[in-house]
Amino acid sequence: MKPRFVGRLGLADAVTVSNAGLGFVAAVAATVDVGLAARVILLAAITDALDGVVARKVGSTPAGPYLDSLADVASFGVAPALLVACVVKAEWPLVAGAAVDPGPLVAGVGLPAAFVAMAVIRLGLYTAYDTDVSETQGVQTTLAATVLAATVLAGFDDPVVLVPLTLVLAVLMVTTITYPDLHAQDALVMGLVQFAAVVSRGWYGRGFAYALLFLALGYLLLAPVLYWRDGL
Repeated sequence: MKPRFVGRLGLADAVTVSNAGLGFVAAVAATVDVGLAARVILLAAITDALDGVVARKVGSTPAGPYLDSLADVASFGVAPALLVACVVKAEWPLVAGAAVDPGPLVAGVGLPAAFVAMAVIRLGLYTAYDTDVSETQGVQTTLAATVLAATVLAGFDDPVVLVPLTLVLAVLMVTTITYPDLHAQDALVMGLVQFAAVVSRGWYGRGFAYALLFLALGYLLLAPVLYWRDGL
């Protein structure tokens, strides 16, 4: 008896499912090496872009949008949230003496949980309302995860930086701020910088991480206002 998905899912769906697998790998890696986890998250972001390219080339299936959002929950919701939680736990112990410290508990558990919840809401709304248009409301989960991963790889793997950044990104994911889809040439540039940040080490790796963080924050802050006007 063959699996139910045979004949129903296409090549683009296979790429999407691999994105979900990378999300799990990133989550596991976060408990061991946050730098490795950040690289896997960026690799998942590249895969997320590739499934759209494949879908445009060879076609998609009705299950595609749903699989995409489900995969994104793993890669760009759970994985970056666990990354932040692991950084907080390493620097701010949850237990002080025999008592649980409420500050680290909120920062290391409550805030990452809220990030996942906002990502789920954002992806559900996107699947319901934005899949067929060239713009979306709220910061994309892929962008939020990319910002967090690039921040870690750039050397800012400190709760003082990551905790407020996670809070801001969680809120921005469910705002009504409109973000246009990246044009193909800009997505290509972002993907190449992401790939370079994944495979490079030492000063080169940190340099590409800085470049990626600059591009991601530039889009995050300026795209709702300038991207339309300049047609970049």
